[in-house]
Amino acid sequence: MPEITEAAEAQDHLKLKEDEQLDDLQNGFFIIQGRKNFRYGMDAVLLADFARAGTDEKVLDLGTGTGIVPVLLAARGKGAHITGLEIQERSADMAERSVAYNHLEEKINIVRGDMREAASIFGAASFDVVTCNPPYMIGGHGLTNPDPALAAARHEICGTFRDFAAVTEKLLVPHGRFYLIHRPFRLAEIMDTLREFHLEPKRMRLVYPFIDREPNLVLLEACRGGNARLTVEKPLIVYREAGIFTDEIRAIYGDGR
Repeated sequence: MPEITEAAEAQDHLKLKEDEQLDDLQNGFFIIQGRKNFRYGMDAVLLADFARAGTDEKVLDLGTGTGIVPVLLAARGKGAHITGLEIQERSADMAERSVAYNHLEEKINIVRGDMREAASIFGAASFDVVTCNPPYMIGGHGLTNPDPALAAARHEICGTFRDFAAVTEKLLVPHGRFYLIHRPFRLAEIMDTLREFHLEPKRMRLVYPFIDREPNLVLLEACRGGNARLTVEKPLIVYREAGIFTDEIRAIYGDGR
């Protein structure tokens, strides 16, 4: 079977660890991720679809994890070059091997480092576009995973949203764009923080699990030094009914599911 062949090839050439697997993104590319943990979710897919990056623009993905957003951006032909910055060694290692497996070394590079030091790592005004799927929870929200790496993916342990906004202002060229996905319950705080760092909200799209439920995700585009005008796009509905994606979600995934 093709899946077994691909996994065997990855095992030989990329040294898949015992708890890792190679997953087909159904777009010609593959991603290495954990069998149980270090797995990407729909939020990364939605962010890569929502973000805009021209073929002459440099992109940085802050807190790239296993590199799913850079790989998806590359699959969509977005950006001239994409850099993923990741502080966790395990995730960065998987991201590097995924880039190599997909032969994307000329398009994507993975850098290990703290996003709070990104301006020192790359220099000011180094990118046209910054993307980010940050931890959604502050310290007091929900249960914290006992695994430090997994806790950092969900809670603001390695940096707050304010840290992400502050460093993004430094990293973007004038009128560069910041794309992020977050939770609507923090929307007022997010808007205030973006504006504090001269990142003017320009586009917003709310994501609803079902048409009759409240939104559980929000996609945002902000422009460094932009004028005050916000476009609210039509809602994105995930499920037509339990377990059945809407046509738009199927189109975003691009795999006919």
